[in-house]
Amino acid sequence: MSKIYALYNPHAGHNTGKERAEKLQELYDSPLTYVDMTTISDYNEFKKGLNAGDKLIVCGGDGTLNRFVNEIHDLGIENDILYYAAGSGNDFLRDFGKAAGSAPMRINDEIKNLPVVTVNGKSYRFINGIGYGLDGYCCEIGDEMRRTSTKPVSYSAIAIKGLLGKYQPTNAKVTVDGKSFEYKKVWIAPTMVGRYYGGGLMPTPHQKREDRADHVSVGVMYHAGRIHTLLVFPSVSKGGHIKHKSLAAEHQGRRITVEFDRPVALQIDGETILNVTRYDVTIDPACLKNEAPVAVAVPN
Repeated sequence: MSKIYALYNPHAGHNTGKERAEKLQELYDSPLTYVDMTTISDYNEFKKGLNAGDKLIVCGGDGTLNRFVNEIHDLGIENDILYYAAGSGNDFLRDFGKAAGSAPMRINDEIKNLPVVTVNGKSYRFINGIGYGLDGYCCEIGDEMRRTSTKPVSYSAIAIKGLLGKYQPTNAKVTVDGKSFEYKKVWIAPTMVGRYYGGGLMPTPHQKREDRADHVSVGVMYHAGRIHTLLVFPSVSKGGHIKHKSLAAEHQGRRITVEFDRPVALQIDGETILNVTRYDVTIDPACLKNEAPVAVAVPN
């Protein structure tokens, strides 16, 4: 008899991951087999225990899904893999017009052809985006707050305080398919595979997830003073900031490098990496074979 495995992250959704995952049972007639993902030390061994008709439901947030994808990417799991959002941000789900609590969706095709980011000598697949600058700073401070308090973290409040003086912008060099751009006083410089990150922000509005095998997008907010940036920043939620040509830019390409002139925090699908001066992104290396990189024009 086939099984449905509910793989849950107990730390997702402000440590409510297990309780949220248990609500899945209401959608199924047969009992689910619940597995705490933090207890799986070897996904290859876990795969060996699966039968052909078994299904996997990943229960958690964007960070949970990121870790799962990186663990199983080269294992060739052919079972149906579904996703049930049980996190706090759920930007991956938002890209499909769905909200937390929606019925599990099959994601086998969506986790193929994911881009790779290399940071401090290590490489990772990512499902939404790379945050670098103020967004990485927000994750860094949020992590510190969670270590000392059980209160919910307000990333909006952290961002506002950062814009008003807590965060110092950097200079940046952005290289897209061999062409370099220099920016002064950079606030954010994310690279995106989907439309959303940071709980609904849209830093590169022209990026489409279905184009990920061809290109990713890097967005930059720069040069403007703190108050001006603070006034424009809310428009990132709709991608409207890109209309402000004096402080925002967007580039699309197959290979992207972002270099800052001092180390800052970076986040990959919400997971923080400290002391980063550079990151390199390429679309799925398999899609680059026998192809010369070609930059993609961004609509005006």
